Amino acid sequence: MVARTFLVRHDDSTFTVDYDTDDGFEVFQFQLFSLTSIPPDEQKIVGEDNDRIVSDDSDLAALSEKLRLVSITSEEARKPEKQEETTSSTAGAGNFDAGTSVMSDEELARMLQAEEEALLLQQYVAGDNGAQFEEKVRPYISKVLLYEDPVRQEVARKTVPLENLEEKALVSLAKEGNFKPSKVEEDHAFLLQLLFWFKRSFSWVNAPPCDGCGNETTAQGMGDALPSEIQYGATRVELYRHNLVSDNCLLESKVNSLVKNCSCNSCSRVTRFPRYNDPLKLVETRKGRCGEWANCFTLYCRAFGYESRLVLDFTDHVWTECYSEALGRWMHLDPCEAIYDRPLLYEKGWGKKLNYVIAIAKDGVYDVTKRYTRKWNEVLSRRTITTESSVVSVLTSITKECRRNCTSQVLSILEEHDNIEREALERDLRSTDDAPISLPGRQSGDKQWRIARSEFGTDSLSSSSCTVRICCDEHVTKIYNAFSSILHKFVEDSLTASKGVEVLKILRATVVDLKKLPYKKRRASLKPNSIVGTSLVHQLLPSFKELLNALTLKSELDSNGILSVCLAGNPVQTALALPVALHALDELISDLSKCDNFSKGSLSFPLLRLNRICSGAVLASGEELPFGIATAAFDGTRMSKWEERNGAKVESHLVGCWIMYKLSANMQELVAYDLMFECLALIESHLVGCWIMYKLSANMQELVAYELMSANDAPERDPMDWVVEGSNDGGSSWHVLDERRSEMFDKRFQRKTYNVKSAGFLSNMFRFRFLAVRDVKSTSQLQVGSIDLYAKQN
Repeated sequence: MVARTFLVRHDDSTFTVDYDTDDGFEVFQFQLFSLTSIPPDEQKIVGEDNDRIVSDDSDLAALSEKLRLVSITSEEARKPEKQEETTSSTAGAGNFDAGTSVMSDEELARMLQAEEEALLLQQYVAGDNGAQFEEKVRPYISKVLLYEDPVRQEVARKTVPLENLEEKALVSLAKEGNFKPSKVEEDHAFLLQLLFWFKRSFSWVNAPPCDGCGNETTAQGMGDALPSEIQYGATRVELYRHNLVSDNCLLESKVNSLVKNCSCNSCSRVTRFPRYNDPLKLVETRKGRCGEWANCFTLYCRAFGYESRLVLDFTDHVWTECYSEALGRWMHLDPCEAIYDRPLLYEKGWGKKLNYVIAIAKDGVYDVTKRYTRKWNEVLSRRTITTESSVVSVLTSITKECRRNCTSQVLSILEEHDNIEREALERDLRSTDDAPISLPGRQSGDKQWRIARSEFGTDSLSSSSCTVRICCDEHVTKIYNAFSSILHKFVEDSLTASKGVEVLKILRATVVDLKKLPYKKRRASLKPNSIVGTSLVHQLLPSFKELLNALTLKSELDSNGILSVCLAGNPVQTALALPVALHALDELISDLSKCDNFSKGSLSFPLLRLNRICSGAVLASGEELPFGIATAAFDGTRMSKWEERNGAKVESHLVGCWIMYKLSANMQELVAYDLMFECLALIESHLVGCWIMYKLSANMQELVAYELMSANDAPERDPMDWVVEGSNDGGSSWHVLDERRSEMFDKRFQRKTYNVKSAGFLSNMFRFRFLAVRDVKSTSQLQVGSIDLYAKQN
């Protein structure tokens, strides 16, 4: 061990940093992070005396004690000519442009040498003309031109639940705190919802069910296309027949045939699967494999005005690219997988050996292979159809044909865009791999088929590191608090628990009616029933006001005496809050129905869930993308959950996962010092398991209770053992508040309430340490439906 002390100057401050050589250069960077809030990947450390850049331990050993620290981000911000648009939080799955790590000079030199060698080898093995290459690309030109047909676009638009997707897009932005998004942000969010909707509405075909009996079929070969099939571009037709494997199956087939009155002679009839190429027909059939999926989805993208491309992978896959104004670049979208902005999915996740990836649009064709690989020299060795110069020549020629009717002004714009994209592709190629992201294997298609294609990998898109996410859950706390007025009114008016339940059911029915309506036109009546009459509803109405306010709703009484509730403000706030209210009502109805002696003494926790801590920022070391993100643990609904793919693994030297949830008046303040201090503390103490931390920036709070809810599925992933700790010094030391062992969730969406055993300790940070899941032998994953923290009432 060698200990040294460095004086590190940053801006107008000088920091003294004690460095132990046994810890390594990475820990030194973490120490600087804790002092300056500059993340390690954005640090530029140079010697004060000679401007030598420090990149490893040997550099530190060779320098004097005086260093200078510069933030790469700040440095680039002072160079306007090198600015690049970064991704806002609306990008959802993340941004490859922001914070991209660039190769070291040595790595870059090795890559360029390998590229040169691959190009040299290609001259000997590749063909000398581009005819074969052009033959593969040219047929797609006519296909993408179909996307520009107004008739096809209109037919596609009519099949989309437009208002529903608009609502989901705006709610997704609201969950990030963006209640007034720009048009660009709205468009980006809508595109993602369009992708998710398409995934749910389109069907994958391994083998079509029998047209006669509906049972499984086996392939019988290819058949000739009928005129009605050729009309929609089906030059190939696959034939299938039901495979009768037993007398029972035969009997069932005959019965089904009689019931359906079809011409299936003991299921000997042939089922046809035409491979349609016209997206107009695909909008109708809504089924196929990757070719049909990408073809149809690209039409939908064009129908809603997105600049779109059909992307052809010569190793047998097709997907879509759209230009995102929010990102300022082209974005990868795979409709079969419902994954977006993950161009390394195929090489890193599926294990594909890519060669040519060509994007085809109405205004040209583009070689975008470099976007989808970080192993360019290996890809070059597989590009043997023709030489690189021939590829450029063919694509340039086709692009000129596509642009022959463009004006000079349009041509100038297109050429400028081409140059920008070429530069971006080169930057992407020379950036380092996005290591924290675990990309999944192929999910679409039969399992054996995927295994045979060597595209079978992990089953989820996850990240072992995620950005700070704003947790906008104040509406959850307001809804919980609002039930206090209602229940106190029940007691004041001497309502029995059973009658109170009926009142709550009326409120629930109203919430359900509101959810079914278009989000901009929500209005529903409070409908009395045989148990709760109109007069009682009117009598209780004042106690509903706080709940209506929390839902951005108001009550109105028309001339006929009908009491209704309608929007009272931003409809997005209502859309965000309604699911929370529905699930909270379900739980309250269940709890109240079990209350034998309902009285004022009943009005306590957990029937009333008051003083819930809210309005924080969530940071997680791991999450499932895009739906199992960290903020999902705090959004108050059953529709989401936080998932950590490695959360159940017991590591020998480092935590499996952690989340930091910080309460702050200034949401831009992320307290990087405390966060990195905690990371170092965990490494030093060799603690294990899965971590969640919740940090308050100002006032101390006494945690008196908390609740955990099981998620929707997979009980083996439920937390079983955990410790809850508090810190009053920002994480430097911890005090055990509560500890649980062998906890079991008996059902899905089960909320379990825990009173903190060690009361009276004021904290500015809380930490959960999940030590075990229900069945660690069968899963490496942990999931939590929701987490709610309750502070002592003042």
